[in-house]
Amino acid sequence: MASNSNHVNGSKMKEIETDVLIVGAGVVGLSLAALLAEQGIRVFAVAKHSGTSPSPRAHVTNQRTMEVFRDMGIEKRIQASGTCLADVGNLVMATSLTGMEIGRYSCYGGGDHQLTDFAKASPCQMWNASQNLLEPVLLVQAREKGADIRFYHELVDIEQSDECVVGRVRERTSGAEYTMDLARYVAHRPACIYWMLQPGDEYWVGSGTCILKRPWDEWVVNRQYNAADGEPDMSDESIIAHARKVLGIPDSLPVRVKHKGKWQVNHVVANEYQRGRIFLAGDAAHRHPPSSGLGSNTCVQDAYNLAWKLALVIKGKASAKLLESFHQERQPVGQQVVDHAIMTLHDMAAIPKAFGFVRGQSREEGFASLNELFSDADGAAERRKFLREQIELGNRRSNALGVQLGHRYASSCAVVDDGTPFPAHQRDPILYYEATTHPGAYVPHAWLELDQKRISILDVFEQGKFGLVVGIGGELWKTAAATVSKELDFELPVYDVGHRCTYDDVLGEWSSRREISDRGALLVRPDRHIAWRSAARPQDPTAALRSALRQVLSLE
Repeated sequence: MASNSNHVNGSKMKEIETDVLIVGAGVVGLSLAALLAEQGIRVFAVAKHSGTSPSPRAHVTNQRTMEVFRDMGIEKRIQASGTCLADVGNLVMATSLTGMEIGRYSCYGGGDHQLTDFAKASPCQMWNASQNLLEPVLLVQAREKGADIRFYHELVDIEQSDECVVGRVRERTSGAEYTMDLARYVAHRPACIYWMLQPGDEYWVGSGTCILKRPWDEWVVNRQYNAADGEPDMSDESIIAHARKVLGIPDSLPVRVKHKGKWQVNHVVANEYQRGRIFLAGDAAHRHPPSSGLGSNTCVQDAYNLAWKLALVIKGKASAKLLESFHQERQPVGQQVVDHAIMTLHDMAAIPKAFGFVRGQSREEGFASLNELFSDADGAAERRKFLREQIELGNRRSNALGVQLGHRYASSCAVVDDGTPFPAHQRDPILYYEATTHPGAYVPHAWLELDQKRISILDVFEQGKFGLVVGIGGELWKTAAATVSKELDFELPVYDVGHRCTYDDVLGEWSSRREISDRGALLVRPDRHIAWRSAARPQDPTAALRSALRQVLSLE
């Protein structure tokens, strides 16, 4: 840290030089800071709040995000902070936690009919990791890797030129200001869920959800209100009374409010994720309701996509054009996620009507309609059939494996098209993940064996590095990789995967999913998306690999 000639209120303004300034130290900011710092990049992150989130807010951590945490080396720490969703994987609809149960369905891969699909898709399980427990793990990881994280600091001004970005940061307690000379870039920032519906409550207004955070004594109670009726009562007394009502807590048990706040439904995605040296990621780029549990997952995956690209450009291993692929790849994903969350929110609209609940009815009228639903009365069977159909739509919200894992980068300067189309989906692309090695897709999970121990192919790769996957006929590819690595001064590990190879495909899982021959090769990016593939060995493997890697790094 060096002083310069700038002055604020008669005192000198300190200057800090860094490679990347991250504005916001939530899930995306801390993930990005940890990933960049691991690569030796100087990172300075600021957040206007006093510390990590006190609110549980986001909690569903899907398999793809757990794979990112696995790659970062913090999967076990994340697991220790939460619970496995498959163990508590039901969504229950009831009048209260101790009241009448109206319906339920298995979610987050917890049902018998879902276990195989989820297990085949990833070496990781979905986890219930609340944001207030997740962020401290990410903070420790970022600081351990050398990132400078400053809470109670805010960005007050920023200027961008062709050569750099200069930001002005204020420490909120003392008012001291710093000039950030950014030579590089700026990145901005049993059942698990119970849905309580009671007579007199119109859809979402007055009803709410109760989300299990820590079995069984910590919950999030979510209650909706109609803004036209005025502001809700946010007193602890009102919140505790509502919690007792929906959770069925007797007066003899104490209840304490740990945190409270308001939020609104958003349907927003940025048109641009990059402007010059400034990038948008996480909530700064996409905001949507929590239905489907995609929010924090998309944030982490934004960071995972951006970190390796920034690191390579800052180190001079790739041209700045590579960074354009961040918008090309992640903006369509953000749009898909936001639209899906809104769609699944609308899916829930007809359920209270199936119960016979209408706004303004008395409790007696509502319970009478509910009791009739489960009777032999005329029309009740049709109502039950309609209710079951509406409940089944919840699979699009809580079992959307294709949306969670199936992101394909179809148009990107960091992907080399091989001239073939993506395979057509054979099943519902929302509910089912269909693995492929087509360039732009994520490497399919497959169990291998190394030194007589089971290992996922996703664990083969080194964090922050490309990898070349070859098969039994891979010797010429190894020679090609060594030549190209030396020419470009670029580290490119080679992994031989197949029957009786170093990484032994003992179960044949990799052979059934790789879509290339024993003599082919896959170039895998640090975010585990496939950059390029050669279905067979070309006449000149060195020339083919050189051309592909130069194109991916935007060196052409």
